Amino acid sequence: METYRSIEIVHKIPNSPVFNLYLNRPSVRNALSGDFFAEFPKALASLDQNPNVSVIILSGAGDHFCSGIDLKTLTSISGGAQSADRGRTGERLRREIKTMQDAITAVEKCRKPVIAAVQGACIGGGIDIITACDLRYCTEDSFFSVKEVDLAITADLGTLQRLPTIVGYGNAMELALTGRRFSGSEAKSLGLVSKVFSSKDAMDEGVRAIAEEIAAKSPLAVTGTKAVLLRGRDLTLDQGLDYVATWNSGALLSDDLFEAISAHNQKRRPSFSKL
Repeated sequence: METYRSIEIVHKIPNSPVFNLYLNRPSVRNALSGDFFAEFPKALASLDQNPNVSVIILSGAGDHFCSGIDLKTLTSISGGAQSADRGRTGERLRREIKTMQDAITAVEKCRKPVIAAVQGACIGGGIDIITACDLRYCTEDSFFSVKEVDLAITADLGTLQRLPTIVGYGNAMELALTGRRFSGSEAKSLGLVSKVFSSKDAMDEGVRAIAEEIAAKSPLAVTGTKAVLLRGRDLTLDQGLDYVATWNSGALLSDDLFEAISAHNQKRRPSFSKL
């Protein structure tokens, strides 16, 4: 398995289809470095293509999930883009931003569900990451902030596009304009996370149980559900219905369907082939 500087893939339980992906710079609260933006999409692509992987749990090594983009990285991007030609400076900066956006969007492009498990700080770029994830959970002591406005930046890696669909337009506007810190319990009330756990150990156990439950389902149905929900954000109701009809016309008549029906009739757990 490939080694990385900013992240780590861990397979905790042999033969389990659930893999852990860690942001792995705990000494700086997992601040996002230049390495991260190169390595994160590579890691997700490798997990996506691995038939032994059904679900990915994304979390932070140490006491925090993510403190945002490393300020050194931010300074490097803004400083490195400078040239005498303002047009070329702007074009280069746009390419840098688009590359970083693509690294976060890699979560959505991954066919397998990605579950965010947040402890401690989830700030700035951390919000970008979790809003791209499929499910989100946190601990009681976690805290969140859409922090970019306090750094004189308009958040540009996905939060302003994804957060409104999760917590509502008004809530997203308030959080983004104030940059205020909010708690795990408020994140739950806003709908940003599905459940708040009492401790990191409780979260690790609870999220793994959820991941294993999802991993036991038909991989065709799981990947299809993720794909259709994501695509549906950009479609009208009629277009969304047409899209899922087309999707199922290609995937519905599978061995998974017949296995699910057979298992139901025989009152046993279904066993599906890897994807």
